[in-house]
Amino acid sequence: MADIAVLGLFVADIVGRPIDALPPRGTLGLIERIELHIGGNGANTCAALGKLGISCAAMGKVGADSFGEFLVNAVSRDGADIRGVVRDPASTTSATIVTVHSDAERTFLHVAGANATYTPDEVIWEATDGASIFYVAGLQLMLAMEGENIATVLQEAKRRGMTTVLDTVMNPRSIGWNGLAPAMPFLDWAIPSFEEAAQHTGERTPQAQAEKMKAAGAKNVAIKDGAAGCHIFPATGAAFHVPSFDVAAIDALGAGDCWAAGFLTGLLHNWPLEKTGLFANAVGACSVTSLGATTGVKSLAQTLEMLESSPVVS
Repeated sequence: MADIAVLGLFVADIVGRPIDALPPRGTLGLIERIELHIGGNGANTCAALGKLGISCAAMGKVGADSFGEFLVNAVSRDGADIRGVVRDPASTTSATIVTVHSDAERTFLHVAGANATYTPDEVIWEATDGASIFYVAGLQLMLAMEGENIATVLQEAKRRGMTTVLDTVMNPRSIGWNGLAPAMPFLDWAIPSFEEAAQHTGERTPQAQAEKMKAAGAKNVAIKDGAAGCHIFPATGAAFHVPSFDVAAIDALGAGDCWAAGFLTGLLHNWPLEKTGLFANAVGACSVTSLGATTGVKSLAQTLEMLESSPVVS
């Protein structure tokens, strides 16, 4: 049985670095590295949780193709229970071409694939047996889950006694706030990034973003803010900021998913929110020090040591 159930995106990432511009049309350009990695909020979070020693159940949808097989096998090797992953021969597995720039920023070309057709009827609830946390990762690229459908899924997770957590992602084809708001009354935690929260809520400060999500029904809100750390708005008590760690960034791909894995770890262990936020920042900081979404994530013990020994930036 798993401690955390992760329902989210499964994406094959083809990562190239460094790519600051494409070569002229019809010509060849040379770069240093091209690699195939697991990607998508769901797969990344499962992999990061595995490295932190947390058992998780992977839930989502892939195609019956080589990318799908690669993703399922990779997540399984990282320790996830894969019974909840649907393999649909009528769908193609989602994939992304990721161009990593010299400053570690990323640009994406994405095929939505099976993620976009995943529906509540396909959720394998038996995979959540024993889990105390139910985490939804990347709602806006699971187009068939937006709106009342995600509310239905979260309501069932609450009925089964799980703490509910949801992260967002950007997608120009998403229905935005209208697809997200129905989830809010069934959320214990909303944990978007600042940029995603701005896009979905229309608000330009973490405080205003959190207030809008809380007004819609979310109990608690945590907003990831990259190198600025994170902002936590608990149901009771004052909001506070948690500073980030000063590391040399190589690749920011998946940093938010690794942060989420750290935050879920803190919730699972019932740590104080200050420690939970700092630990999440540490996991996210480790992730950006290596190429690939989760390559740089360290063990639970190593990450806890980082909390004591590494300086943070305000």
